Amino acid sequence: MPVLTVRVYQELNGFLHPRRRGGEFEIRLNGRPSVKDVVESVGIPHTEVDVILINGESVGFERQVRDGDRLAVYPQFESLDISPIQRLRPAPLRRPRFVLDGHLGRLAAYLRLFGFDCLYRQDWEDPALAAISAREARILLTRDRGLLKRKEVTRGYCVHEDHPRRQLVEVLRRFDLLGAARPLTRCMACNGDVQPIPKADVAARVPKDVAEGREWFTLCTSCRRVYWEGSHHARLIALIETAAREASGN
Repeated sequence: MPVLTVRVYQELNGFLHPRRRGGEFEIRLNGRPSVKDVVESVGIPHTEVDVILINGESVGFERQVRDGDRLAVYPQFESLDISPIQRLRPAPLRRPRFVLDGHLGRLAAYLRLFGFDCLYRQDWEDPALAAISAREARILLTRDRGLLKRKEVTRGYCVHEDHPRRQLVEVLRRFDLLGAARPLTRCMACNGDVQPIPKADVAARVPKDVAEGREWFTLCTSCRRVYWEGSHHARLIALIETAAREASGN
């Protein structure tokens, strides 16, 4: 039976069976499968892959493999210029935007806290998430590998951590987001932009004791939620500073 030799690099090894991690392994071929078929058959969602080489040549997902081929599979390169090599997905986003599945609501709020555009609704089904990701060029964040295997999804990432704050650090680090972060510029509740607003315009909407001693508040331009600096603000700042420090490795 025809045999294909495969080597998977860096974090993509986490999708493999433990016996296949960190070195070459062989796959017996049945027919002439495409590169995409092979990659997903070993458990790697195609959205996690940026470069594939067959016998040292950069190829696309549609390329069919042959007996004796040597396949090298590399993860996404968000920060590295590899323009001479054929990438298997669109170029990295300058200002990443996200859509998150229904199990990542807290992560969506945390990313909004850092100023990133994140669409989230708990009741969105897989077809809707995939369609939004494709239509709006948003990175789909999920822990469901099957969702990332949908053909229309070209930008996606499988979140490995299970705790929301660790998920935040993982995503900040994975997509090198710290340089693009604009903390406290987006509504954590609805994803709308927030802007400063004088007390006179919102005084009737906040408690009297809150209004006293403050001249400026922050207003969400979408849901009209009013924010102000209080004990919760200090906690958010501490969360931002801690997550940024952990994501940067400091």
